[in-house]
Amino acid sequence: MNPINIPEAFTLPLRLSLISCLVNGEKTFTEIKNITKATDGNISVQLSKLQKWGYVESRKRLIDGKKQTVYSITQFGLSKLEEYVALLESIVRSSSKE
Repeated sequence: MNPINIPEAFTLPLRLSLISCLVNGEKTFTEIKNITKATDGNISVQLSKLQKWGYVESRKRLIDGKKQTVYSITQFGLSKLEEYVALLESIVRSSSKE
């Protein structure tokens, strides 16, 4: 990954927060909202974009007779996040050598 070609998924702090909070396992919308402290509308819009790009997936489940949407990071999303973190680490390493 080149610093000039950073995927759009990592260009907004909220998108990065959404992806990061799913690394440790699936989360409900409410759990994501509690973690990110973002508004429902912002979370919905950004989750939709991340799903469209293949970083996040969702599924419906029934809890106590109520439908609940659960979100998780995809293998593609995890791989891209790892590449992004490696890029940041290389930037930090190279700047500390200067």
